[in-house]
Amino acid sequence: MTPHILRPMELSPDQKIAGILTPLFALRSENDLGIGDIGTLREFIDWSAEYGFRVVQLLPINETGNDNSPYNAISSVALDPATIEINCHTVPDLREADLREVLSGVDLDSLRKGSVNYPVVKELKRNLLRRAFERFTADHWELDDGRARKFQKFIQIEAAWIESYALFRVLIDRNGVGECWDMWPAEQQSAVATRAWLASLHTPERMAFEDEMRFVMFIQWIAFSQWREIKRYAESRGVVLMGDVPFGVSYYSADVFADPGIFDLQWSGGAPPEPLFRDDPFTVKWGQNWGVPLYHWEVLKARRLDWWRQRVSKVREIFHLFRIDHVLGFYRIYGFPWRPQRNGEFLEMTKDEAKAVTGGLLPHFHEFDDDTPEHCEANRANGEARLTPLIEEVGQYRLIGEDLGTVPKYVRPSLASLGIAGFKVPQWETRWDTHLIPGSEYQRLSIATFATHDHEPLRVQWERWMAIIERAEHEDSKPVLEARDWTWWEVRRMSAWAGFEVPCITPFEEVHEKLLGGLFACNSWIAVCMITDVFGSTQRFNVPGAVSDSNWSQRLAGTVGSWREDRGISEKMQRIHDLIVEAGRGK
Repeated sequence: MTPHILRPMELSPDQKIAGILTPLFALRSENDLGIGDIGTLREFIDWSAEYGFRVVQLLPINETGNDNSPYNAISSVALDPATIEINCHTVPDLREADLREVLSGVDLDSLRKGSVNYPVVKELKRNLLRRAFERFTADHWELDDGRARKFQKFIQIEAAWIESYALFRVLIDRNGVGECWDMWPAEQQSAVATRAWLASLHTPERMAFEDEMRFVMFIQWIAFSQWREIKRYAESRGVVLMGDVPFGVSYYSADVFADPGIFDLQWSGGAPPEPLFRDDPFTVKWGQNWGVPLYHWEVLKARRLDWWRQRVSKVREIFHLFRIDHVLGFYRIYGFPWRPQRNGEFLEMTKDEAKAVTGGLLPHFHEFDDDTPEHCEANRANGEARLTPLIEEVGQYRLIGEDLGTVPKYVRPSLASLGIAGFKVPQWETRWDTHLIPGSEYQRLSIATFATHDHEPLRVQWERWMAIIERAEHEDSKPVLEARDWTWWEVRRMSAWAGFEVPCITPFEEVHEKLLGGLFACNSWIAVCMITDVFGSTQRFNVPGAVSDSNWSQRLAGTVGSWREDRGISEKMQRIHDLIVEAGRGK
């Protein structure tokens, strides 16, 4: 099947399309180095296009720190080196002999199986890139030839961020304690101090440091080159790439290191208490404490939001569309007066006990709680003033707002007035708190999805419902029967929303494609499915609040290439393609 070519400039809510969301790290290919990368993405773009998915949505691709969370990146701009496709064709300076030598001691079969082994993968890719840099320096740098000039031009164009990022990145390796800059020597805890310290070094030591900085910049040159090329490739296949920009950036980031004046480091951003995440008692009681610093918006305003403009413009170079994770933060953000490392200390405390520890402070919304009409209006005006320059930077319909969670009434009308598509999760779109709003009534300027990376898959939700109902067949206690009745109500309103009936306990396989069909049939501009919901699996990539090695590391079963060879998968995907076409989202 050859997809209709959808040119980026033609992107408009007038044309409904279907999308598929996957973490890049989770994809597998025959030749990957233990993690999904640009090469794997190229295969996935082809596979998605074949089945009518015109949007491929990814999680953030900025460089991660020790927690490997894409939502806690150590730079708002720098790309994660782990995403680079490394072979002798994609990295021109790498030689076959170097590749063989570095890989000779690596058990690639084991590395490609199971979850992502981040320490091994990152070190392996860095070693290969260092070999390429050494060849590049020997073959091009001293000669100042065309390739060297291209690299120098890249550094000049990216001067606003890359030098301070390179400083930060070299210090991470030099100090051996990761990205925690407040544990580094005092003379290296900010970009200003580090430059003074660097200038004081003897020439050989300073030159060695500066060479390491060039290596860091070289990695970014390769990464940006590959990502810009994959954007062009996606266009050639009629596929739109959707990126992701977290509202916050890590406390331990190159941004805070280089420009601390725009951040309020006394407060940690997060989200208010949420009973939905019942697996995490802290989140249920206090909320989600992400640990990201808040912004000094008055400082950013005086600078015409230059930091945010740079951030979104760099994402725009790589993606056709991108969503801002937690766009609500532009209107007001929930802040904690303690860092996440202290969450356990506060878990069992009352509010009065917490106040005694924090000097009278409790988590609350900044700048205002939505407790009065005046505060709501102030928050709305602030949000629009902050988002408007970003729209100017990237263009109409490029910016998507993830407006889930505790959403004030003024946010969605405000986003609509700005031309920003928000999200519709059918289970949460209710009328009178009881009835699900029909998908036919969703505003066109919206993105519909059953789940994001933070939510349990459709199969898990459905099978939990069925287990509750089945339990009542063997146990007739009042709580069990009440749970059954409530669950039947949930099941029937969900199935009715998707256009079918469930008269009795029904296996997920019998409703899976019907649920997807209901999503594709809605009126939203883009209907996006998690890759796990497309396959109908129970796999989950992140459990908010959970400290687990499985977060951000699980990989999908089989390579993208093997999916084509699997008859069961191919037949299922053909049926899903037919649903997409029937819903008017593709050809």
